[in-house]
Parts: sequence; C-alpha cells; structure tokens
Amino acid sequence: MSSKKRTRRIGSVRSELISKSREAALSAVQIFNNPQILFKSELFIVTMNIAWTYLLHSYYRKLKIEYRYFRTENNRRTFDKTRGGAYKYWDLEKCLNHQKCPLDNNTKLNIKFLMGIRHEIEHQMTQRIDGSLSAKFQANCLNFNRYIKKLFGNAHGIDKHLAFSLQFSSISKDQISQLDQDPSLPRNIDSFIRNFENDLTDDEYNSSAFAYRVLFVAKTANHRGQADQVIEFVKAESDVAKSANQKYAVIKETERRKYTAGEIVKHVQCLGFKKFRMYEHTQLWKKKDGKNPSQGYGVTVAKAWYWYESWRDFVESHCKENSDLYR
Repeated sequence: MSSKKRTRRIGSVRSELISKSREAALSAVQIFNNPQILFKSELFIVTMNIAWTYLLHSYYRKLKIEYRYFRTENNRRTFDKTRGGAYKYWDLEKCLNHQKCPLDNNTKLNIKFLMGIRHEIEHQMTQRIDGSLSAKFQANCLNFNRYIKKLFGNAHGIDKHLAFSLQFSSISKDQISQLDQDPSLPRNIDSFIRNFENDLTDDEYNSSAFAYRVLFVAKTANHRGQADQVIEFVKAESDVAKSANQKYAVIKETERRKYTAGEIVKHVQCLGFKKFRMYEHTQLWKKKDGKNPSQGYGVTVAKAWYWYESWRDFVESHCKENSDLYR
C-alpha cells in the first residue's frame, strides 16, 4: 500500500472512530433522559465507556500510537487477536493509563469511578441508582464534550444537539434528602462509592470534572424576558454564591424529623380524630405499603422503624378525608 493510500486510510478510520464516539455519547444521554427506560444508569455507563474508548482510540491513531495489543518476540510484533481473527484493541483503562493520554487527572478519576461502578453491576441485577450518580454522569458528559472539541475541533461537539432535560414535577426538600439517604442503594455500590471517594483529595472530590453539582434556586422576574432560563450561573467568589453555599450547607446538615407510630396516632387524635388508633394506623400503612423504602415515608434506625413528616401529613389528610369514620 502506498504512503498516500495509507494516510487516507488512517484518516478515514480516525473519522469513523470520532463519528462512532459522538453517536455513542449522544445515545447515552438520550437513554438516560428517556422516561420510559428504567435501566438508565447501567446503560449510560456502558455506552459512555464505549464513547470514551473510541475517542481515545481516534486520538492515539492521530498520534500514530499503536493501540492494539501485541507481544514482541525476536524484535517482531505478534498482535493479539480474538477467536474470530480480529485485532484486540486497548480497553478504556489501558487508554487512560498511557503516558500520552490527553485527559486531565480529574476527568480520568470521573471515568474510572464509572468504570468501577460498571464492574460492580455487570454481573448482577441492581436497584435504582440514578439519583446517587447523576452528578458524576453530568460531569462525564461535559468532560466528553469538552475533549472531543479540544482534540478534534468544535464541529464535533455534541452540546448543540442537546438541551436540559425537562421534568413534569418539582423537587421537594424531602425528595432531595431521600436521594442522599436512599436505603435502596445496593450495598456493593454504596461501599464502592465510599471507598473511591475516601481516597480522593479535597480538590479532586470538589472538582466539577469529577462530579458536576448544581444548586437550583427558584427565581421570579417582574418583566417579560427576564430570568427566562431554568438555571442561572454565578461566579463562585461572588456574594450570591457564598450566601447560597452557606444556606445549602445548613439545609444539608439538618436532620429530618422522625416520628414513632404512637406519635403519629397521638397527633391525629389531638386534631379530633379519636377513633384513629394504632390498629387503624397499622392497617393504613400496610394498605399503602408505607414501609417500602421507595415510598420515602420513613426509615429504619437501629432496627426500629420511624416515620417522616411526609407520612404524618399523609395520615392527617387521610383522617380529614374520612372524618366521619374517625370522629
């Protein structure tokens, strides 16, 4: 093969790798934003790993770095192949560990974090983990878009194809707390996350390249055309940001009020519903599956069940709707 044909072929393969990389990244985001798909996190992680692998393969091909596995015997390369005869290309971990890898340390940490989650889930069924990992997913997407444009040009960016995912419901304080304390998070996933993050420095943990965390603040506007964006960004060193960080810290550190079943019953009886007793309370939570962690009505502490304020409010509403039965 002539040098010109070889150069054209290298360029063609590199372009195809970039294209496949972009398609994989777009697919990952579309999957995660699809409300009809329940296996979101698992599919996102696997698909983004593919996207990063293709991206780095394309980069190494650009630098003419051999990214196929091989052995050297008697000054001669012997390439590893699959049973079907195809070359074995570097996996993502090998790409990240190469000395010419173009990614910064925090971006690598983010990818390695998701790779670790993939190893934990690939051989077993998982429960819902979307809320616990979304900050890492967002950082992964932004990192990918930044690097594909940096390495191959702005024309390859994916930001122009995507917008913020819209929701039909607002997020309450109880829901936010539930994400932080979700008891349904599998033990192996929770253990991996804690061990991984405990090994990070403060700078690595707080880096937006590792986990992209956004503080949402409701804002009103007096005139048309003002504040017409869901998210408004302010500089980290500004007075607004400092104030928001202080308020957020106070909210985050506030322990959720917990109630015993007896306290719930006593509360509604004080409101005049004297016939709502412990028996009625037990029948109600069993009917509503109130102790299912996914409901967010309570939590187990030291092998004892405690109810959150959301359940107390639900019981109160139930009694008011059926006041003829309990007065």
